[in-house]
Amino acid sequence: MALILDTNALSAFADGDEKLLRVVADETELALPVIVLGEYLYGIQQSRLRASYQTWLKANLPYFDLLTIVRQTAESYSEIRHELKTAGTPIPSNDLWIAALARHHRMPLVTRDAHFRVIQRLHVLVW
Repeated sequence: MALILDTNALSAFADGDEKLLRVVADETELALPVIVLGEYLYGIQQSRLRASYQTWLKANLPYFDLLTIVRQTAESYSEIRHELKTAGTPIPSNDLWIAALARHHRMPLVTRDAHFRVIQRLHVLVW
């Protein structure tokens, strides 16, 4: 089974978080939404450990499957956004796209953000 990492999961992975590493240890495929990569790059630009994180990312990014947005993703985005609006439970726009990619690819999302749990047909793993 493959897993999709949210931005907080990618950050924890880069920091060597032992609990997260146990969750992903047996997975043969880890995927990153292009949105997560953008958020992570933005975050490390502001970090005092910028050079270290950039080096880590350069060395490790090839091991992740980078997920891009295609028509099916846009359709999932539309469905999720409508569901959340109807339920009165909006989430941040970037997280909508991350959820859409997870639903589109039918892959569990590893995150610590509780708001992903309100999305129907989205398997969320919390570490």
